[in-house]
Amino acid sequence: MTRVRLGRSSVEVSPLGVGTWAWGDRRLWQYGREFGEPEISQAFSTSVARGVTLFDTAEVYGQGLSERILGRISKGQEVAIATKFFPWPWRSSAAVGRALGASLARLQRTSVDLYQVHWPSPWLSTRRLMSAFADAVRSGKVRAVGVSNYSANQMKKAHAALAEHDVALASNQVEYSLFRRRPEVNGVADACRELGVTLIAYSPLAMGALSGKYSAEQLPAGPRRWMRPFRGDNLKHAAPLLELLKSLAEAKAATCSQIALRWLIDRGALPIPGAKNAAQAEENAGALRISLASAEQEALERASLRWKSY
Repeated sequence: MTRVRLGRSSVEVSPLGVGTWAWGDRRLWQYGREFGEPEISQAFSTSVARGVTLFDTAEVYGQGLSERILGRISKGQEVAIATKFFPWPWRSSAAVGRALGASLARLQRTSVDLYQVHWPSPWLSTRRLMSAFADAVRSGKVRAVGVSNYSANQMKKAHAALAEHDVALASNQVEYSLFRRRPEVNGVADACRELGVTLIAYSPLAMGALSGKYSAEQLPAGPRRWMRPFRGDNLKHAAPLLELLKSLAEAKAATCSQIALRWLIDRGALPIPGAKNAAQAEENAGALRISLASAEQEALERASLRWKSY
């Protein structure tokens, strides 16, 4: 399988990853009700077998349970692990080392491939925060540094601060999908290209809204139905886009999810869809085996124009 490099770092990963927000999350994703660790373990094994070897987690996912589960099921496996530091208001830059140590303990690893700042912090100095992350790289506990949910200007500041330590900013993880194209107009995608930073796309299926399973008349069960993609008239307005996804999927013996993921990959993003079981992992990985003609990409571009400012 083709490998992609995270920014200008030495870390090479599959062009598609797995987001583990749902792993251990009981409130939104119903962990322990609809699925559990056995199903997650099967999703992990299926992903690895299909060449998808990047797994993205965070210390706050499931209050640390996501990292613990990933640590147990990935033990002894050669996979790329990405996790995140959450800049709580009471934390200083000195907390980075302690938080990283706690994440490594939960992950049962001595290092992670990508360590990210989960959200920009209004109370932490970017220079001090990036200095602490650079120290983590020098310690050998982190291979590459990333940020998440950073604006173009915030990303540029982080990039410059890391450069003072001869460390490259590898990635910026932002919400990006056919249903959420704001990175294309708010400067983030342009800044990523300018700086040589990988754009990691979280919620690439808009929390399932692009899967073809839902419509304005059929919403997901549980708290997810109140999330942005499913609120108001969003699914009603998305009907033409969803119909196009279904049409392309039928023509290619694929699924709507695979088409939506392929579109992102073709735009240079690295999508990290969730996978709660083997079937979902298999479906996600299928995006790597299909292709979209330029006319098909353009059709999706036109059908999703509404969502550029969303």
